[in-house]
Amino acid sequence: MPLDQHEYYGEFKALGVDSVVCLSVNDAFVMFQWGKAQGADKVFLLPDGNGEFSRKMGMLVDKSNLGFGMRSWRYSMVVNDGEIEKIFVEPGYEDNCPTDPFEVFDADTMLAYLKGSATAAA
Repeated sequence: MPLDQHEYYGEFKALGVDSVVCLSVNDAFVMFQWGKAQGADKVFLLPDGNGEFSRKMGMLVDKSNLGFGMRSWRYSMVVNDGEIEKIFVEPGYEDNCPTDPFEVFDADTMLAYLKGSATAAA
């Protein structure tokens, strides 16, 4: 979800989303300060300090070429009752990727999916 969270939050809630979570391979202190600086008061910031969750999701990548070490590849997903319903993974997954794609894990892609699911269910 982009940092203009307030624009999208109401739309997510209207579509039945219980919570919006931003997971990052970082520690709780960094996540707290980042969220505070961004005004991210509607997004639940979830630290994955040692990258264990990201590793088990198959999304842990090495970003040493950027000076970051191990980090999570960008993706977004819908989780219903503990089951992954839909996942959008940025293209080009690889260690030390020379680019930083931002094409499909954005809020617009997720909203389009959720609106399509809501229409199909109606």
